[in-house]
Amino acid sequence: MRKSPSIIHPLDIQRPLNIRNLFPAKQPVELELGSGDGSFITHAARTRPQHNFIAVERLLGRLRKIEKIAERENLSNLRGMRIEIGYLLQFLVPQSSIHTIHVYFPDPWPKNKHERNRLFRPHFTRWVARILQPDGHILIRTDDPGYFSQVTTIFTQDHEFDPIPTPDSLKSFRTEFEIQWNAMGIPTNYAAYRRIPANHGKNGTRYRSHASAEVPGTRYPV
Repeated sequence: MRKSPSIIHPLDIQRPLNIRNLFPAKQPVELELGSGDGSFITHAARTRPQHNFIAVERLLGRLRKIEKIAERENLSNLRGMRIEIGYLLQFLVPQSSIHTIHVYFPDPWPKNKHERNRLFRPHFTRWVARILQPDGHILIRTDDPGYFSQVTTIFTQDHEFDPIPTPDSLKSFRTEFEIQWNAMGIPTNYAAYRRIPANHGKNGTRYRSHASAEVPGTRYPV
């Protein structure tokens, strides 16, 4: 039997992604940063075939697990990428190309000396604002109260985002990790934000353009 092509997309780190060519159907793209065991992203691709999904994960073994599920269930709307998240968001994902971003249970790096390793730091909102479409959403979950406070602070301080409720349809699905911690009495903290369309920031504030980023070593705009 002929093996299906891998869903793990080979990346050219010197050129931006061509999102349109990743999937057979041209439809909205959702991105999960740190897909872990793949329980959310495979469920999303299975239940929402009208959207395309990209799983971003640094560990190849986890991507292989997601790939096996996608092949078994013929999830043609799912792709995987093995890369460092910051580089992907800053340089490879085209501007205003993503419908929704999901970040569920990122490593909180609780020790002060490791705080610089956290994904959610002030510059993170710049990366997100660049790649989200106008009115696009970012949906976040964490079980760490301190990290949750940091997340809500950086988004509240950014005039390009408005808080929105997390949809009940998303809350109804819990990852395997989440189920384990909830059973131990550790609650999930939810946050969700909408990217305000250009020139319509909070209180009428005009916000910055994000068109100037370039892949290091090239003159190719992203």
